[in-house]
Amino acid sequence: MTTTAAQANVLPDHEAATYAGWFACLAEPTRVRLLHAVATAPRGLTVGQLTETLGISQSTCSHHVRKLADVGFVLMRKEGTATWVTVNAACCTGLPHAADAVMGLLAPRPCCPADVPSGVVVRALHDEDWPAVRRIYGEGIDTGTATFETSVPSRAALDRRWLPEHRWVAELGGDVVGWAAAAPVSARECYSGVAETSLYVADGHRGQGIGKALVRRQVMAADDAGIWTLQTSIFTENRASIGLHHAAGYRTIGIRERIAQRDGTWHDTVLVERRNDIG
Repeated sequence: MTTTAAQANVLPDHEAATYAGWFACLAEPTRVRLLHAVATAPRGLTVGQLTETLGISQSTCSHHVRKLADVGFVLMRKEGTATWVTVNAACCTGLPHAADAVMGLLAPRPCCPADVPSGVVVRALHDEDWPAVRRIYGEGIDTGTATFETSVPSRAALDRRWLPEHRWVAELGGDVVGWAAAAPVSARECYSGVAETSLYVADGHRGQGIGKALVRRQVMAADDAGIWTLQTSIFTENRASIGLHHAAGYRTIGIRERIAQRDGTWHDTVLVERRNDIG
């Protein structure tokens, strides 16, 4: 009897070797602390400043700086007798890209979730849906991890914000239990194919596939309309939303640290985007 090997994506050898070198370099905690210190200092730091900041000897500090420089995480320059260490800007995108590549988030994937519950109907938003849409928006606000909004925008404000052909509601048993919408990111013509997305599911209906049905319709409609980039920012605590968007073909671009406050508390957000074949 013969068996068929499971299909899997395999990283090219040269990419695997590069990423392994990066991750191996960061396997030393002091090196991670050093890189973080340099990356969060706008002008960089001298070796002397790093030595004092991290509480390590100058020889140990110099050793770790050289290791980080060897793989391209930091840059070094001499100014008089001081050696300045600055983060390599390419590291800011290269390292998240490597993590996404290894975890399969850059591999070709289905355009959107396929396991959508049969009882959910997704259709265009009608005038009579606005009360339910705004109520569900308010329920999302109440979670504290869905948006920086603290009150529900007016219907008029949402009507101005959202693209008319990209407003969807999900019905279950005749009740509106979720919605999704897209808004232009800019009035400039060059960004006409870039939209910011939102998606909310009613309290008591989360975890039932409503979000999958909505995001499926949203991304398919965007593709059909020639929108080449969908993007959204998600609170780092909102793991369910991050997973939902990854399943719909979004990839992580990066984390925006302390991007804004909600009720006096700073929050980080994950910026994710989905590109179609046009872009």
